[in-house]
Amino acid sequence: MDPEIPAEDQRYVGWGGVSTPLPYLMQDRYNRSRAPRPLRTAVLENDILRATFLLELGGRLWSLLHKPSGRELLAVNPVFQAANLAIRNAWFSGGVEWNIGFVGHSPFTCSPLFAARVEGPGGAPVLRLYEYERVRGVAFQVDAYLPEGSPVLFVRPRITNPHDSEIPMYWWSNIAVPETEQTRVLAPADHAYRFGYSGGLRRAPVPIDGGIDATYPSRTNRSTDYFYRVPDGERPWITALEGDGRGLVQTSTDSLKGRKLFLWGRGPGGRRWQEFLAVPGFAYIEVQAGLARTQAEHLPMPAKAEWEWLEAYGLMEADPTVAHGEDWDAARMEVSGRLEGLIRRSVLDEELDRTRSMARTAPAEILHYGSGWGALEQTRRAACGEAPLAGSELPFPEESMDAEQLPWLDLLRTGRLPDSDGHQAPRSYLVQPEWRELLEASAARAAREDWLTWLHLGVTRHHAGDAEGAREAWQRSLTLHGNAWSLRNLAVLAREAKRLDEAADLLAEALRMQPDCLALAVECGRALLQADRAGEWIELAKDFPSEVAATGRVLLLVGEAHLALGHLDEVAAILRTAPEIEDLREGEVTLSDLWYRMHEQRISAAEGIPVDDNLRERVRSEFPPPAAIDFRMAT
Repeated sequence: MDPEIPAEDQRYVGWGGVSTPLPYLMQDRYNRSRAPRPLRTAVLENDILRATFLLELGGRLWSLLHKPSGRELLAVNPVFQAANLAIRNAWFSGGVEWNIGFVGHSPFTCSPLFAARVEGPGGAPVLRLYEYERVRGVAFQVDAYLPEGSPVLFVRPRITNPHDSEIPMYWWSNIAVPETEQTRVLAPADHAYRFGYSGGLRRAPVPIDGGIDATYPSRTNRSTDYFYRVPDGERPWITALEGDGRGLVQTSTDSLKGRKLFLWGRGPGGRRWQEFLAVPGFAYIEVQAGLARTQAEHLPMPAKAEWEWLEAYGLMEADPTVAHGEDWDAARMEVSGRLEGLIRRSVLDEELDRTRSMARTAPAEILHYGSGWGALEQTRRAACGEAPLAGSELPFPEESMDAEQLPWLDLLRTGRLPDSDGHQAPRSYLVQPEWRELLEASAARAAREDWLTWLHLGVTRHHAGDAEGAREAWQRSLTLHGNAWSLRNLAVLAREAKRLDEAADLLAEALRMQPDCLALAVECGRALLQADRAGEWIELAKDFPSEVAATGRVLLLVGEAHLALGHLDEVAAILRTAPEIEDLREGEVTLSDLWYRMHEQRISAAEGIPVDDNLRERVRSEFPPPAAIDFRMAT
C-alpha cells in the first residue's frame, strides 16, 4: 500500500471481501452468437428526460435521453454481449449498473430484479427496483423518479440490514458514458488513488499523472482506475464532458462519497476489449459513485441499520473554454457552479428527507418478478419466529418461487429434500447457517440415506471452513449414489491440499460421467495441465462432444498442452484461427502469453539459446501479438 495514502483511507481496504459467489451459481452458459431478442423495459419520462431501465438485466439504467437536445447521456451498447467480468462470470457493458453487496459487480447484473410502481409525492410515478441479496442477507431497493419539469433523474437507493450483527457492505453505481478524443472527466479532487492492473493502489495527482493529463481518457494507453479523493465536506459529483462542454453529470447526497473513473485505455488491449464487449468503434469509459473511497474495501453496516441516499443524473452544460482549460481549479469551479444551477446541493438533502415515507410505501403494482429467494427467506423467517426480512414496501410474493427454491421449501416444511436421480447438477445452493442446520438435521436421521442431502451438506460445511466435514459428506454422497458433483468437489479439496494428480483423476472421472458439461471439461483440462499431464488432456479432448470441443476455452487449453509438449506447429495452427474465448476473464492475457511462449520456444530451439529475460524481451519487441488475441490491459 502506498504510504502516501492516509490511514483513514486504508482502514477497510481488503476487509469484507468474498472468495466465492455462493450461494449464487455461475452464469457461464453464453456464447458469442448474436440474434435479436426482446427485453422487458420500464420507462420514466418528463419533458426534459427519458430514462429506460432493463428489468431482466439487473434493472440497469440503459438509456438517459436529454429530449430538448436529442443527446444520449449514457453509452448505449448496440448489442447485449455477456463476458466474464463479474464474480458470477457474466457481465455486459453500457448504461448504469447498481452494484451491491461485495466487490465483483452485482450478482444481479445479468438477472431480473423485482420492479414495481409506487405512487410518489403528489401522485408522481416511481419505479421501484428491488431484490434480496443472499451473500449479505439483505434486501435493497432503488427508487427512480422524474418529477415534472425536473432536469435530473432522481435515483434513491436504500439498503436494510435485518441482522443482529454488523455486516460488510458495498455499493457502487457504475455509469458508462461515451468516450471520444475530447472527453474530459472532472470531479472535485486534486488527487486520486490509482489502480493500474499491475500493482496496488497508488496516490496520483489530478489532473497530470506521469506527464499526461489523465482526465482525458483518450490520452492514456493503459487500463486504469482513478478513485478521486473528494475532500470531506465537498459536494460529491463527477462529470464527463465533450469538447462542447456538455455531457452527463452525476451528483448525490454526501454519504455516497466515492467517485471513480475507469478507462480501458487506447492501447491495443483496451481497444480489443471494447470491441469484444460490443461492436467495432464502440468506445466508452465509466464514471462511478460509491459508498467507500475505493472498490478495494467494504464498509461496516451496523446491526438493524438502514442506509439511504439520493443520486441525481442530468445534462451538464459548462463553458468549454474553462472546462477544458489548463487551470484545473477553474475547471472544477466552473462545473461546481453550473451544477448548483442545475440542482442545488440543499435540494438533494431536502428531497432525501421529503421522500423517506415514499421509500417505505407499499407498491401500487408489481410490474416484474425477480427471484424467489426473498419469498423463501420470508417463509423461513416466519417458520422460525424471526422478524421479517422486509416490510410491505418490498413484497416478495410466494408465487415468485420456482424450481430453484422449491426443493428448499420442501426441506423447510418436511425436513427433507426431494429425490433426484443425480444426472442433472443441482439447480441451486444455500450456505447460510440456518440452512446448514436443517441439512445437518436431515442427514442425521437414520432412515435418511439421500446422496443430494449429503452433497449439499458438504457444500455448506466447506463454505463454513470445515474441509474435513465436507470431505466426509461428499464421500458419503458418492457411496449412496455415484455423481459427478461430489467427485468435482472432492477434487477441489485435493487441489487445495496441492494433491494435483488426485484432483486431476477425480475431475477426469467426473467428466466421464458428464461428458457434455463444459465447465467440468475446462476444470479437468486445467487440472491435468497443472499435474504435468498435457498428453492425457489432448487425448481426452479428442473425444469431446462437438459443442464442447469447439469452444474457445477448450481450444486454448489444448494449445497450452501442445506447447507443454513442444508441439509448436499445433500451437501456431490454433492461434491462426484466433479462437474467441467466450469466458475470457478481465485482465486475462492467456492468449497473448501463449503467442509469446510459442515464439520463445521456437527461437530457443533454432538458435540454441535459453529462454531467459533477454529472449522474452526480444520476443515482445519483435513479435507483437495479432490484434484479435491481444487483450493486455497493462501495456
